Formats: sequence, structure tokens, C-alpha cells
Amino acid sequence: MHHANHYYGHSHVLARYCGLDQESPPGIRGYLQHGWNIGDGLAPDHEFTPGIPLFLWSERTRRRAWSMGRRQAYVIGAPWAYLLAGSPPAAPPEEREGTIFYPFHGWEGQHVVGDHGRLIDEIRDTEEGPVTVCLYWQEYRTPAVRRHYERAGFRVVCHGYRGGWWKDLDPYFLQHQLAEQRRHKRVASNRLCSAIFYGTLAGCEPAVYGDPMRLRGEKSAFGGQNRIERQWAELHGPRVDPAAARAAAVEELGSDRLCTPAELRRLFHWPDTGPHTPPERQTS
Repeated sequence: MHHANHYYGHSHVLARYCGLDQESPPGIRGYLQHGWNIGDGLAPDHEFTPGIPLFLWSERTRRRAWSMGRRQAYVIGAPWAYLLAGSPPAAPPEEREGTIFYPFHGWEGQHVVGDHGRLIDEIRDTEEGPVTVCLYWQEYRTPAVRRHYERAGFRVVCHGYRGGWWKDLDPYFLQHQLAEQRRHKRVASNRLCSAIFYGTLAGCEPAVYGDPMRLRGEKSAFGGQNRIERQWAELHGPRVDPAAARAAAVEELGSDRLCTPAELRRLFHWPDTGPHTPPERQTS
């Protein structure tokens, strides 16, 4: 099982959906897409073993993978959509307030280059209610970055550590994210990203505005940020048509393409029900 299948507790969410132990999910025989992707669903830094199936979020991503010769690809929908399917909102629902903003973030191999002060000014000029800023763990643990937003008077949170090489994983990462988003009326970011589609599907009003920043040494794979701004132009701006955003979120997250528990267990080579013995961990 590739360690990235555990990112953000994705395999844990799917195990729960399938009636298995969320704390210790079985290994998935294949590569599970772990973030919104304008390419073939795979992270560019992950080695790909031919013949191993891909489990992708959307039909558009599957077509891209097919065009690149990766034919053993299955559309199953995003783990976030499965989480929503099994986590109905409280009744009566909690009253939403303010905006949760996700600044574009780096990752372990690349840091963000950009002006956080300028982004803060743009957020202040746009948002009318209270603002929560959610930082990726890397920026959250960088005091110079975190204090920019704290000094601006924003509430600053982090959903947790995504995990890596089967260590330091919070299997409830997505549950933390869902709880935060359901508190807020709006979800926003300076780049179109997974969090925007997640929040839209969870009932937030989306917005994408501000300096998009960049990664140090960023490469424009599959058209990069320029293609995103062209292809999803209707999702950019401080005010976005909610119907268009909802339709895009359903398509990109494949929430209308979810498998049944039996179908997922068959695709992943998981046991039908009950406890299991965790398999030996492998990198592919």
C-alpha cells in the first residue's frame, strides 16, 4: 500500500464507509488520488508502478490518465464525498458565521513565496464577518507566518498533520476540516484547491481571490495556475455563483459517482466485513 493512500486519513474514511476499522484500515491495492488534480490524479513526486490500478475522483481525471497510457483507472469519487455521505449535519443545523480562508500552502519539499501582508489586506477588504485562517501544518509551525495572521486579528487553526510514511497521521483530519467548514458561511482561498470544492459541497459559499502566490521553483505541469484560471474562470472572484460552484464541486469530487461499500471492498481487495490483520506496509 502506498503511504500516500493514508494522507488526510483518506483510507480511514473509506474503511469506515465500508464497515471496517477506521483506526487501522486495510491496505489499498492501488494508488488513491489524494488531492484535487488537473492532471492524471497522481502526485508528480510519486513513483508510479505500471499495472497498479488508480482510484480517481472524477471522470475528467480518468480521461487524462487514460490519454497518458494509464488505462487501469477507476472513478470512485473523493473520500471527502464519502465522509459527507456518512456525516449528516446536525438538526437543527448550527448557524454559520464568517469565512474560513485557506492561504495557498507549500509542502515538505517546497515552500511558498508570497506576500502574506498583502493577502491579509485583501481579506480584510473583502470579508464582512469574522475570519478563520486555516494554515497547512508547515506554515502553522512557522511562527513568522502564523503571527502575520494572528496579529491581523484572525482566528488561526490547523486541521492537523496529513501524515507521511505511515507516521504522525491523524485519521480524523477530514472530520476536523468538516466540523470547521460547517461553522462558516463562506470558504475562500487565493487559489482554487481541494478545500474550496470541499467547502462548497459542505454548504459554504465559495470565493477565490487574492495574490495566488507560488511555490519556490514551481513548475506549470498540465497548464498550471494559468490553465486553472482559464478553465474555471467562473469560480474565481470574491463572489461566485453558488449553483455553478456546486455543479463544479460535484463533478470534480465525483460525489455523484460514489461506489457502494461492496464495490469499494472489491476494488480495493478488502475483506467483506469484520476485523482484519493489517498487511505488511509497502511503498507500491
